[in-house]
Amino acid sequence: MTMATWPVFQSLQGYRSRWLRPDVIAGLTVWAVMVPEALAYASIAGVPPVVGLYAALPALVLYALAGSSRHLIVGPMSATAALSAAIITPLAGADGGRYIALTTALAIATGLVGLLAGLIRLGFVAAFISEPVLKGFIVGLALTIIIGQVPKLLGIEKHEGNFFQQTWGVLSDLGDTNWRALLVGSLALAVVLGLRRWLPLVPGSLLAVLLGILAVATLHMDEHGLDIVGHIDSGLPSVGLPGGLNLHDYLDLLGPAVGVLLIGFAEGLGAAKTYAAKAGYTVDANRELLGLGAANLGSGLASGMVVNGSLSKTAVNGSAGAKTQVSGLVVAALTVVTLLFLTGLFEKLPEATLAGVVIAAVIELVDVAALRKLYRVWTERLGSIYGRAARADFIAAIAAMVGVLLFDTLPGLLIGIGISMLLLVYRASQPHVAQLAEQGSLWLDSERHPDLPLRPELLVVRVESGLFFANADYVRERIEQLCTDLTRLVVLDAETSPSIDVTAAAMLTALRDSLSLRRIDFRIARSIGQFGDELDSADGSDLASVVYPTIRAAIADLSPGAESVGDEGNSRSK
Repeated sequence: MTMATWPVFQSLQGYRSRWLRPDVIAGLTVWAVMVPEALAYASIAGVPPVVGLYAALPALVLYALAGSSRHLIVGPMSATAALSAAIITPLAGADGGRYIALTTALAIATGLVGLLAGLIRLGFVAAFISEPVLKGFIVGLALTIIIGQVPKLLGIEKHEGNFFQQTWGVLSDLGDTNWRALLVGSLALAVVLGLRRWLPLVPGSLLAVLLGILAVATLHMDEHGLDIVGHIDSGLPSVGLPGGLNLHDYLDLLGPAVGVLLIGFAEGLGAAKTYAAKAGYTVDANRELLGLGAANLGSGLASGMVVNGSLSKTAVNGSAGAKTQVSGLVVAALTVVTLLFLTGLFEKLPEATLAGVVIAAVIELVDVAALRKLYRVWTERLGSIYGRAARADFIAAIAAMVGVLLFDTLPGLLIGIGISMLLLVYRASQPHVAQLAEQGSLWLDSERHPDLPLRPELLVVRVESGLFFANADYVRERIEQLCTDLTRLVVLDAETSPSIDVTAAAMLTALRDSLSLRRIDFRIARSIGQFGDELDSADGSDLASVVYPTIRAAIADLSPGAESVGDEGNSRSK
């Protein structure tokens, strides 16, 4: 008898006492990483650092309640934090209080959109963000975050604008570098990267933060021009809607919230699936939407910011031995302790140290090797078929990256998705039409096997795609080009064409008629599944009499050197 699935806290179902110790150890390890990173990601979003902790607390609890992954850690993340800043900055202007309120409202809007998407089962939407597009987007976003943190690392003024404008601003102000900020920030960056490389079990971010605080406390560097975080309110966050906003403000945020949800969902689902595969269980995409929606709604109602599943912290959680979401609940409990008793410790944290921690966290996302790998997905044969579009994945990744660098985060993502879809349609509109040659019982692409002889009176072709309105004319033209004055029979091997639409069915009828004027017969072999069903039901299609179960049956009455093909032996494919 199968045990009923719990509607909430799914990962705790069947909990075993021996899992408690590894879950607690994993929770302690994740907390050591999350606290400094939450403070850092809040600064990316342009809100006080403590907002990152406000967001983490309800997000961890509510995801554990509604999500389906046993390992995913949800909290503030660089991608959605940067997207939040890009969305809120033009809406809030120079009003700091309104900026914080809108940031919180964006989390609420994202939560509501996520819950609605989960309830109507839109989990499949994540499939429309391809891995190359997401990779290019993340690289562009990481570069944008890094250049945004460099002014804090150098102790200089930050310039607004896109990546290139900010880079020029940094280069222009290099002469104003604060050596104390550079020293402290570089030390933090070196500590995090060094420990990650040689002592990965040591929480480098936490150690860098503690060293930065210690340097300020002992050397009084804040009195000599070093910027620090400053006062952080202790205590738990207030619960409720942000003040000073009206319904119109929330409606304005619903559209951008979809983009935030899309990015957060894609990243979180990828992390959740990775560790589910390692542990031998599955995640439900629709439950993940519900979990992400609940986490964001809770974060917004607790004065937080947008959150999503974190690949890096999920990796820390998994490598520390976590078994269930109890580890996430342990992190939430330790976050409460931090808010109640430890916020004063972080008031002396140098902004340069925080910048070093952020840069160290995102620099590994600048995955040039992955882009290089996408570029290498090419062969001369693919190039001859699709031209420049043969590197479709690389082009889509670069489009997303450049879009982010030039036009900001959400436009960059949409550009990447749009380019990838256009390239997909382009490649589908010009499929490879292969001329086949016989080898025993097999029919093989003659270009790949030039040693196989071709019969001059016979043309057997294979379209390596479904047949539909966008490629119907191209396929017809290609088949007619392959015919010669000696051709007497054309056979379309439909085994590699899983589907056909009304336009393509009409094209095949027209092709048969045009070939008959050249005294060439036309037949279809090996129609499968949907192809045969749709060919049968297409209005005006009268091709039933020329469909054969095999290529051999289709050419059975063709004699070598024959001037025409008889009608005997027509056999409808079943």
